[in-house]
Amino acid sequence: MGVSVSNSSSDKEVVSIPAISVDRPEGNGAATNSASQATGAPIAQHSSREMEAQNLHIWFGKNLVLEKVDLVFPANTVTALIGPSGCGKSTFIRTLNRMHELIPTAALAGKVLLDGKDIYSPDVDVTQIRLKIGMVFQKPNPFPAMSIRDNVLSGLRLAKLPSGDKETLVEECLTRAGLWTEVKDRLAEPALALSGGQQQRLCIARALAVKPEVLLMDEPCSALDPGSTLKIEDTINYLSDSITIIIVTHNMQQAARVSNYTAFFLAQYGEPGRVIEHTTTSQIFSRPKDPRTESYITGKFG
Repeated sequence: MGVSVSNSSSDKEVVSIPAISVDRPEGNGAATNSASQATGAPIAQHSSREMEAQNLHIWFGKNLVLEKVDLVFPANTVTALIGPSGCGKSTFIRTLNRMHELIPTAALAGKVLLDGKDIYSPDVDVTQIRLKIGMVFQKPNPFPAMSIRDNVLSGLRLAKLPSGDKETLVEECLTRAGLWTEVKDRLAEPALALSGGQQQRLCIARALAVKPEVLLMDEPCSALDPGSTLKIEDTINYLSDSITIIIVTHNMQQAARVSNYTAFFLAQYGEPGRVIEHTTTSQIFSRPKDPRTESYITGKFG
């Protein structure tokens, strides 16, 4: 059965929202996956950090694509960004580790804070920001000329780690990404020998190797089959115990399964994208306040 949601005014139409099970608590409390069964001394991890976007406006040339974005991403939580294609979700997530700067016409106003520090301050090293705020893309992008092992270690080329520490790190990261048991006897094989879902988890392991405080995921399961998608979701649930995760998804069931909070983006025709509603995942899927949110999650558009 659906969940009935009504507006505050008694004369408003009651909207029936299809039942979507919300599995995540409203805060920390990650699920357990095979990664929790790792053996040996774990690699020390950085603490998870809170992120915040304050009055963010984003342009490409003279085109304002996002405006007035104010969002807080609490430490050790998962936030899902939902909304129709073209509303600015992927553009927004790329501003959170300054990747949008790779586009020559991109411009930004407002602040992006990591643990209270503006990542766009002149004294901030962009390379360090991208180490602290990792990124997993829509399609798996392992380095094709490298082995599985070397893919994990690729972000640490300049780090002088003893050989034993490198092997421990490889096992730790692959375990946390839920991949170790599947590849532990294949570490010397090319990364492209893996399936698509395994390649995506390898990319997650590669991101984890530099010990990020925040992990951005831009539709990480869009190119994967349902079985691989569930493994990625299991990994997200496990990782959120130590990393702040922000995920873009078009899958409403996925948003409900993996996230603590959800932000709904929307761009009206000819206007820049905006955040329409941001609240706990349980509320946005059962008691959304904005009728546009109701319409989107019930499949009336988008």
